[in-house]
Amino acid sequence: MRTVQDVERAIFDWAPAGLAEDWDNVGLLCGDAGQEVTRVLVALDPFEGVCREAHERGAQLLVTHHPLIFVPPHAVTGRDSIGRCILYLARHGISAINAHTNLDCAVGGVNDVLAQRLGLSDVHVIGPQKTDAQGRTCGLLRAGTVAETDFAAFAAHVKKALCCKGIRYVDAGKPVRSVAVGGGACGSELLDAVEAGCDTFVTADVKYNQFWDAHDLGVNLIDAGHFETENPVCEAIAAYLREIFPELEILLAEKHASPIEYL
Repeated sequence: MRTVQDVERAIFDWAPAGLAEDWDNVGLLCGDAGQEVTRVLVALDPFEGVCREAHERGAQLLVTHHPLIFVPPHAVTGRDSIGRCILYLARHGISAINAHTNLDCAVGGVNDVLAQRLGLSDVHVIGPQKTDAQGRTCGLLRAGTVAETDFAAFAAHVKKALCCKGIRYVDAGKPVRSVAVGGGACGSELLDAVEAGCDTFVTADVKYNQFWDAHDLGVNLIDAGHFETENPVCEAIAAYLREIFPELEILLAEKHASPIEYL
């Protein structure tokens, strides 16, 4: 018999809780650690539609990248989305685990998967922060190289590779050779990418002033979307859990997608 705790331990073996930022909330956030698990649903977010899908597909455990509870709520009621999700999961006996910033930094996590999806070579950590139990270097951003190409061609490649409905960008007028990636909201890490010698940075949730920073620094910058830059890791999570727990049925969410549309 496998339990929620078994899966949580396996997740932490890959992405130790110690790699998470101090402000983050990772691990088991809803449910019973001793609950038996036979079916797991993996998704980027633990939003209401995903919670319903977990129940509809018979999962006892929901594993996500983003946390169900980010800031501890003062109350759990049906008046807000977080409360409704917690109540729904509890009502249907579904537990929820997440690996957030620890999975961003872990070897083989969000940013290694993003680098791989974009076809980067010679991938390495920018600004190593910690090491894991195997002594491997961990950190937030990744950098790698591509065969030299013009920015327009690379931007089109990013859009296609990540299935983006649209992208925002700054074209610095220089060819693309050395690329930094940071899935999700990593616009504040722009200077780290520049100091690492990268001519191009792919991330998401970029603020207006950060686009100007890239413009003034002469760095190509692509905002490819939060969902689009992080969702590829879900396939890696599912593959990892299938390898560790071949007796479990590991499902990928089929209905979850970014709600953002473009004209």
